[in-house]
Amino acid sequence: MKAGFLEKLIERLGRIGPEEVQNYFLRLAQEKGFLETVFNAIQEGIIVTDSKGRITYLNEAACGLFGLEGDDVIGKRLDERIRGLDWESLTKSGGPVSHDMEIFYPQNRFINFYIVPLMIEPREAVAVATPLRGVPEETGRRPVATGAEEVGHVMILRDITASRRTAQQAIESERFNALTLLAAGVAHEIGNPLNSLHIHLQLMERSVQNLSDGAKTELQQSIDIARSEVNRLDSIVTQFLRAIRPSRPQLRPENINTIVEEAVRFFMPEIQDRDIVVEQELRSDLPLLQLDRDQMKQAFYNVIKNSLEAMKRRGTLRIRTDRDDTHVLITFVDSGGGMSAENLSRVFEPYFTTKPSGTGLGLLIVRRIVREHGGELSIESGQDKGLTLMIRLPYIDKRMRMLEAGEAKPPN
Repeated sequence: MKAGFLEKLIERLGRIGPEEVQNYFLRLAQEKGFLETVFNAIQEGIIVTDSKGRITYLNEAACGLFGLEGDDVIGKRLDERIRGLDWESLTKSGGPVSHDMEIFYPQNRFINFYIVPLMIEPREAVAVATPLRGVPEETGRRPVATGAEEVGHVMILRDITASRRTAQQAIESERFNALTLLAAGVAHEIGNPLNSLHIHLQLMERSVQNLSDGAKTELQQSIDIARSEVNRLDSIVTQFLRAIRPSRPQLRPENINTIVEEAVRFFMPEIQDRDIVVEQELRSDLPLLQLDRDQMKQAFYNVIKNSLEAMKRRGTLRIRTDRDDTHVLITFVDSGGGMSAENLSRVFEPYFTTKPSGTGLGLLIVRRIVREHGGELSIESGQDKGLTLMIRLPYIDKRMRMLEAGEAKPPN
């Protein structure tokens, strides 16, 4: 608002005639519209509350961050519209407060918010009530001086998702490096004894041939069981190494719908046994994608397996494929118990699992495969609300673009 406009208006309040009131209201409306345009152009979210924590103003960026409608929340308490925000605790200090928080609706984001008290320093006000006794009326108005008054708070919101995720990726990279070293040690320490066991089982099997039929059958059964367990342990070690030290994808043009259908067919006996309904809505005009067929099928196996384990009998799994301007979208929606916000934030941590017999590597492998293909993975869920997992795989390589002539300016 232009400097001095309100001051001049306040000074002239007692002398404004009825014919001037409309002009001043129009002027105020123009200044208000100008300020709102400026605040809505700011990318940071801005929320203003009164002294009771009720929202008096918020810009479009703040609405977008929290999925709010501006007209619906004016006059409502901020902590009622943003669940999990302890407004009383944040504002009791009387000074500026800065915090980070994670939100899950309408999108999973990390937000830094800065709360500062909104103080008004009133100048000496003129009391227009009763003149002082013995003083002429024109000079008998009482000057009233008051201190600064807290009339509300301003919250400034900044989206720090990109920087937070960059930091998380750096931490994950360090974890993977440590796990890779561990994997090499595990492969060496367990691989050699397994080879030795294989050799001795073969020697035992040859010796069995010289025994009587009764003793031969009994000992052969024990050897078969031992060999089966050795093979199972060997398979576990192999899967562990594959998860930690993945091979480079062998990319070929593939139909993503075909891979989805093959993954579903793999689980069909379990699906039918548990009366689970699988609804497939596969878009027919999808472009071929450059994929490693086996790796992507493994990713779909893990996702479907998680969904089946999360659902009781007669659950529903919906699988949908679609496309936008740059990506093919594969969405899995199950009717299971979903995840709490706390567990959802940890699903990609190595070895984190909510299942009694889970390994905590399933979704980690899925995300690794998707990223190796240049894609993105997102998960949305709520307690007792099922889970939605979306995979976005690019079909347009946007690592570079040609500039039009004249677009780049030559150096000075």
